[in-house]
Amino acid sequence: MPTHRYPDSHVFYRKLTRTFPLIVRGEGCWLTDAAGKRYLDGSGGAFVANLGHGVAEIGEAMARQAAQVAYVNGTAFTTEPVEQLADELVQLLPPTLDKVYFLGSGSEAVEAALKLARQYWVESGRPSKHKVIALVPAYHGNTLLALSASPRDHYQTYYREWLVDIHRIPAPYPYRCECGGVEASDCPVCSGSGLDSAIRQLGADNVAAFIAEPVGGSSTGHSVPRPDYFRRVREICDRHQVLFVADEILVGAGRTGTWTAIERYGVTPDIMTFGKGITGGYVPLSAVVTSERLLDPIARGSGALLHAQTFSHHPVLAAGGLAATRYLRRHDLVARCARMGEVFHRKLAPLRELPHVGDIRGRGLLAGIEFVQDKAARTPFPRKLKFAETFAETALDEGLMTWANMGQADGGNGDLSCLAPPFVIDESEIDELVRRFAAALELTIGKMRGG
Repeated sequence: MPTHRYPDSHVFYRKLTRTFPLIVRGEGCWLTDAAGKRYLDGSGGAFVANLGHGVAEIGEAMARQAAQVAYVNGTAFTTEPVEQLADELVQLLPPTLDKVYFLGSGSEAVEAALKLARQYWVESGRPSKHKVIALVPAYHGNTLLALSASPRDHYQTYYREWLVDIHRIPAPYPYRCECGGVEASDCPVCSGSGLDSAIRQLGADNVAAFIAEPVGGSSTGHSVPRPDYFRRVREICDRHQVLFVADEILVGAGRTGTWTAIERYGVTPDIMTFGKGITGGYVPLSAVVTSERLLDPIARGSGALLHAQTFSHHPVLAAGGLAATRYLRRHDLVARCARMGEVFHRKLAPLRELPHVGDIRGRGLLAGIEFVQDKAARTPFPRKLKFAETFAETALDEGLMTWANMGQADGGNGDLSCLAPPFVIDESEIDELVRRFAAALELTIGKMRGG
């Protein structure tokens, strides 16, 4: 049997130091490899597989579209699935967000969203507005502009000289904030008022946009801002005429129990990005959503967003997204995510009592578990131990797919395990997920102790 690892295979793998199981089948929350081993997909792959695996009708819809027309140039033509998917998505969004630009990945969508913000100000006669403010820690993608807005040292080490200057303010992170995220506190980080200070420091006439995930992504282990945070952000952005970009690539499409994560705060951003869950992983697709207010100056000026992508507005990708979105709605899976999310977090809660589990947080079927060396002091493990990576590999050996992240504590140290199972998970599968997680943690601690 061939070995699926570098350099034995011709595949340039995403990791060059491990053997990859060959997955041959997926059904619901489970993946099966060529040896017959079953894995519980506790993280939806990379926060993607919200519908569950093996939904044949998604692929069938793409096949029908490919047989009819597979590709057209998006600068010259449109197609039915592109038009229909835009109509479908707009029904799920606030009335003002009614224009959808389709791309292939989350990084592309963030790149395009920030370019849109800049182009809007230039074509509105305010070219000095070019600076972007982002949170730290945060992650918005790996193309160069999106990576610039992702202030995480271990991503930027090799490319720092190529990145543009993005102003950073601390992300709301109750577990590590002195105020603990208490709503009554006037903490500038957790209340959002620190954004006002940053804009004043840079000069409002120079600031184009503020970008943030409405619920923390993997970079903060799904830390949830307090209820008034984005209301304050929206008020500050309006007062200083700064565009608010909500990055919903990871947390949108129902993952937190509502179609968008931002809607629970009662505010509407100027630009929103989607990806991952809008197709459930059946096809790579992302979207930038905005309003006529932002597009009208461009329509009167240059006439187009200056972000050329060969495969934007792709009919087969859109057909997959349309089928996935309709499946999600027909089976009421966002409401199911909200219901099962309550079960999920209730059953995860006892893990807090385990050694080295510092915090468990999140919303819906999205959870971050932060590992610490000292629970009382919240001291992270030294980065050299690679606790998060070791845990993820151990969990995979135990038949549980998780997502590792690190660096959230101080930019270098910090270890997270992130969970985001498919919306179709049932209570018995949640029990199994928790059991396997606990077993993997015990084994990981044993490895750290040399056992």
